Amino acid sequence: MSTFTATGKLTRFILRRERLRLLVWVSILALVPIATANAFIGLYPDESSRQGLAATVASSPALTSLLGPLYDSSIGGLTAWRSGTLGAFIVALMAVLTMIRHTREEEETGRRELLGSTVLGRNAPLAAALTVTVGAGVVLGAILTAGLFGVGLPLEGSIAFGLGFLGVTVAFAGVGALAAQFTEAASTARGLAVGAAGFAFLLRMGGDSGGESMEWLSWLSPIGWFSRIRPFAGEEWWVLALWVFLGATTILAAIAIAARRDVGAGAFPPRPGPADAGAGLGSALGLAWRLHRGSVFAWTAGLAVLGGVYGAAADSVGDMLEGNPQLMEIFEQLGGEQGLTDAFFSAAVGIIAIVTSAYAIRAVLRLQVEEEGLRAEPVLATATPRVGWAWSHLLFGVLGPVLILAMAGLVSGATYGAITGDVAGQATRVLGAAMVQVPAVWVLTGTAMALYGLAPSRTGLSWGVLVLSLILGQLGQILQFPQWTLNLSPFSHIPLFPAEDLEVLPLGILVAISAVLVGAGLAGFRRRDVASG
Repeated sequence: MSTFTATGKLTRFILRRERLRLLVWVSILALVPIATANAFIGLYPDESSRQGLAATVASSPALTSLLGPLYDSSIGGLTAWRSGTLGAFIVALMAVLTMIRHTREEEETGRRELLGSTVLGRNAPLAAALTVTVGAGVVLGAILTAGLFGVGLPLEGSIAFGLGFLGVTVAFAGVGALAAQFTEAASTARGLAVGAAGFAFLLRMGGDSGGESMEWLSWLSPIGWFSRIRPFAGEEWWVLALWVFLGATTILAAIAIAARRDVGAGAFPPRPGPADAGAGLGSALGLAWRLHRGSVFAWTAGLAVLGGVYGAAADSVGDMLEGNPQLMEIFEQLGGEQGLTDAFFSAAVGIIAIVTSAYAIRAVLRLQVEEEGLRAEPVLATATPRVGWAWSHLLFGVLGPVLILAMAGLVSGATYGAITGDVAGQATRVLGAAMVQVPAVWVLTGTAMALYGLAPSRTGLSWGVLVLSLILGQLGQILQFPQWTLNLSPFSHIPLFPAEDLEVLPLGILVAISAVLVGAGLAGFRRRDVASG
């Protein structure tokens, strides 16, 4: 029997399970660049207006760090700049999450062993997951190519854009496959793979914002390669080979490791713990701390680094005013260069808050991981009440974002303050801007808790809410969405502090909404059955 026996049948099975989820991923990732191109056609109909925007972007490492370099002022070049790099990051997340869901998660739940007892080759599950994931990238690339060409953009650039997203899919499908081999826990594998995507994005930011002397950092990032293929700006086709090489290397490494380990085990087996539990594990909260502490520290450190990158880039924001009388007049009304810097920090901490929301959702959904892993039942069989056990994990979804945003804000402000000579003052200002974002993150925390308590089979919708908030926040204005759709995102109600005065009422309403959602989730969890095997 071949090691790939029944790969086709398992591929069809995965497609059946993933059809709705992948439909949403591919639809959003394809429609956003196409809609962005269409919007730019209306917003910048002549070359002079596009040149003005290009000059503003080129003069600001701050904008370049957020969205990547702008190589061409055509509609296609603007589209690739505005939606390409951010879209490539989301494609990377789609690839790693899909791969781990159908490799390591299947082993953790025991379904892989059950399938392995049938006529199934050892490498078939990995091959089927790769086929589905890369196939989604092929479909996405084809839709993007046809759609961008359909709105009037050049064919070669449209092909390069589509192949760029496919290349990212291939590379991070390999990263996800490799991460799935290292550990027995799907949550840990998922954290490794998502962390790799986040690190790649940070490398890209540092390389793009640091000028020619730091551009080598972008060449170390598979996400940074998307800009280097230069869609609509004199395409560099050879860059595609980098994604193919990375994907092939990681996939072959994953196959080699999988052939040498037991099903269900990781390449690095967990170390046995002490025979007796420490005093800290005598409560549900102590156990939750043991499970969450690594994640809290990792997310805090990672986003603090991101905050530092933003802080360093903020020093160049004032360059945008030079030679641009229109911007000068606007920002003189907002406080001159300080007004522009404040606006930049408002946008930067908004992006950090969106990323922090991913941590908050993951922290809350650890409840589901423990329940489905049949580890919740033994805890609840003790004197621990249901609500107490739920709060032991929920607490990290509530307080974790406060810590993460506080550290990111402090590091960002202190970095900018070290450059301008006002560390304490700037650290305080940006810390305040970061803390203002907390109520919006709590709404995502409450959403995840409500879904877990009331409809545990639909908890994936909480990630859909996060993606919707990201799209509305980053592209809603450019795509000219009606205001009522923008209001669907909790982040649209956050005051642009410190660029604008602080309004307490919207924050209070968001806190109240999150409290209602958390209360509904806890009430639902108290009344429903708990998975018991």
